Amino acid sequence: MERLRGAATTEPGRLRIIGAAVAALIVLFGAVSLWEVSDRSTAAGDVVGRSQPLSADAASIYRSLADADTASSSGFLAGGQEPREVRQRYEKDIANASRLLVSAAANTRADEESRKQIALLSTELPRYTGLIEQARATNRQGLPLGGAYLRYANEQMTTRLLPAAQRLYEAETGRLYTDYDGARAWPLASIGTGLLALGALGWAQRRSYRRTNRVFNHGLLAATAASAVVLLWLAVGHTVARAELSQARSDGQESLKVLNDARIASLQARAGENLTLVSRGAVLAADNKSDKYDVDFTDNMKQLEAGLASALRLADDDAGRTPLKHAADGVAQWKQRHAAAREADLKGDYDAARDQVIGTDRNKESSGAAFDTVDASLEQAVTHEQREFTGAARSGLGALGGLMTGAAALAVVGAAAALLGVGRRLSEYR
Repeated sequence: MERLRGAATTEPGRLRIIGAAVAALIVLFGAVSLWEVSDRSTAAGDVVGRSQPLSADAASIYRSLADADTASSSGFLAGGQEPREVRQRYEKDIANASRLLVSAAANTRADEESRKQIALLSTELPRYTGLIEQARATNRQGLPLGGAYLRYANEQMTTRLLPAAQRLYEAETGRLYTDYDGARAWPLASIGTGLLALGALGWAQRRSYRRTNRVFNHGLLAATAASAVVLLWLAVGHTVARAELSQARSDGQESLKVLNDARIASLQARAGENLTLVSRGAVLAADNKSDKYDVDFTDNMKQLEAGLASALRLADDDAGRTPLKHAADGVAQWKQRHAAAREADLKGDYDAARDQVIGTDRNKESSGAAFDTVDASLEQAVTHEQREFTGAARSGLGALGGLMTGAAALAVVGAAAALLGVGRRLSEYR
């Protein structure tokens, strides 16, 4: 301690202390930058490659389950000879939901809520498919009990499976937004340390100038330039990354959420429309007067129309707006055809109502055909918005590319240059 105090009373000793302090500040700046950039890059990488895909998979699980329920009721309405394409659609939905559940179980983080919902879905899905098979087998025999099995399966879907899928989607989407916030957070510690390092370098050069009347110290000047480059790169890189990730969230993820909700509403509306005919008034709504499934259809159609309106407001180009306009036209047709089918059903003409809902070889203009138009248009819109999200999110991640390596390399160069600059001054005392 005495030796250090003694060295600080001489100019060479003070120069050594200044050189060591400045170099340490530059190294600290590089280390903090490396840590914060690594943290932001990891979060941005998770947005692109992990949390958003998991959120999309959770939404797809929900859609597949809802579509399976819709397909099963459509097949039931067709009678004992279920159309092959309807059966294949149901089987494809169940297989897709099962596959995504396995993938979610393997890839989701150790989150209690997600794992709880995955376990519930994995347990309840086989029970649901068992009820559907019982309904299908009974329907082939022409027994009215098949309708009861189908309604019970639908109840299990709407009260157990779909709520669990919704909770899984919300948990994964919440994790996605956490990663968003982590990737977009400003590297305040790095910026603060960088400004401190630049201030120390400026003071050291001013001190050198006042004592020697030399305008430039090449070593300290190089260290200043290296530190300034890192600080500028840090600020610009994060500004671009934040802008791109914000665009991915506002133009991509928010639109995807609205579209997913709209598509689910359309699927549930279609299931309600089918079950209105299957139940034949056996299940009443809360007012004990109206048909429960017809009330559900009306509510879901309102949600669908509201979702389409919101999606149109969020769409930022013609490629996103065009399928939504087609979907809106499909909804208008669907409502008209449903009203005609409902009128026939209330008059007691069940066969005419069924044909209006599922269509026949002679009548292709059914409410089911309008639903298919809506569903296909929404799928096209989802694909477009997913592409928009992926492009913007990858641009945000790319803006941070090379920053870790660059910050580390320039910090080493800056620290070495600062020591060389001070060393040059020390050599004048020998």
